[in-house]
Amino acid sequence: MVSDFAIGIHDLSFSTTEFVLPHAILADHNGTEINKYHVGLGQRSMSVPAADEDIVTMGATAAEPIIARHGTDHVRTVVFATESSIDQAKSAGVYVHSLLGLPSATRVVELKQACYGATAALQFALGLVRRDPVQRVLVIASDISRYDLDSPGEATQGAAAVAMLVGSDPALLRLEEPSGLFTADVMDFWRPNYRDAALVDGQESVSAYLRAVRGTWGDYTDQGGRPLDEFAAFCYHQPYAKMAYKAHRHLLEHCGHPTGEAEVARAVGRTTAYSAVIGNSYTASVYLGLAALLDEADDMTGRPIGFMSYGSGSVAEFFGGTLAPGYREHLRTTAHRGVLDRRQPVDYATYRELYERSFPADGGDHPTPPQTTGPFRLAGLRGHQRVYERRAPVSARSSAEAGDLRRLPHEGHRPAPATS
Repeated sequence: MVSDFAIGIHDLSFSTTEFVLPHAILADHNGTEINKYHVGLGQRSMSVPAADEDIVTMGATAAEPIIARHGTDHVRTVVFATESSIDQAKSAGVYVHSLLGLPSATRVVELKQACYGATAALQFALGLVRRDPVQRVLVIASDISRYDLDSPGEATQGAAAVAMLVGSDPALLRLEEPSGLFTADVMDFWRPNYRDAALVDGQESVSAYLRAVRGTWGDYTDQGGRPLDEFAAFCYHQPYAKMAYKAHRHLLEHCGHPTGEAEVARAVGRTTAYSAVIGNSYTASVYLGLAALLDEADDMTGRPIGFMSYGSGSVAEFFGGTLAPGYREHLRTTAHRGVLDRRQPVDYATYRELYERSFPADGGDHPTPPQTTGPFRLAGLRGHQRVYERRAPVSARSSAEAGDLRRLPHEGHRPAPATS
């Protein structure tokens, strides 16, 4: 059934971590030729979480500007998508609900299916708004990608959260029907409950992704979707930036279109600007690509954008949307670029220390050192319960307190600057 009113993304904001590791430092440690990362993966750096950051603090930080701009009226649902879940029962979104001061008359749920989860959340939101056009749904995708040290996947790590306000008469993007769907039972990427780091079959992961590209496009076409050449740009899931190029080239070839570098770059190049310096953000990845496209491109009002969302295991979806008139007036380009610029470079030793940090499982009182400067922090673990704090704005704190925020747990000083 097609709606007689537009539904889509009314506002979008993203956040990432306090720290960043340039790939030049990782390459120097690994003895790897830097072009393997810069050219082969398309990656320049990766966001690294501080001790007092996690998916909740990133999600709340991404969503706060949306609530500040639009208020809480008509927000009756929060859908939190992640594959970095912090609890087997309680939704991470409930913590965000509390930190943002949302009304109690709100439903909150967490969704999981690898990197596809945020698209499932978005589809869930569309259905709720179609049923009740007055309501708005806050969709949050927040993840920290993590692979074994010195593994091939280590260089693709990253962390980010994207928050989207979904409603009728959207200011940014009008989502379209139909969707193309594809599911296949494969073991290309997975993380058992007993592991902190994901397991990856790299070759199978690429193959499964490309099968999903063909499968979703075939179903999208069968459902009466737009012709390929109508789309002005494509946002793909980006486990690393170059995968978007590979995926689009594969789709062009599958459809019998030219596959030259210029054609591919024109379709996906601007969508990789943020992921190239943040790394893999799992569920947030496709929508981080949308944020980059909106911030990087000239006016694209009325132009169709294609989305290919892939989650290992695997579930995928292809769908489209058109940019709303006046959408550029609602962008957060300066704020988004500031999110990246404020990150502090760390050296390899600091990155490794943060990677290896974990909470004991004894139920004791385990505070976290204050390393971040954002509005929310993970204060620690107490009695098996995560404790979060909402800070006053930085301008309201003393300069001494602000200076203390970046201290490392064992050194008592700021991280060493990146050497290259």
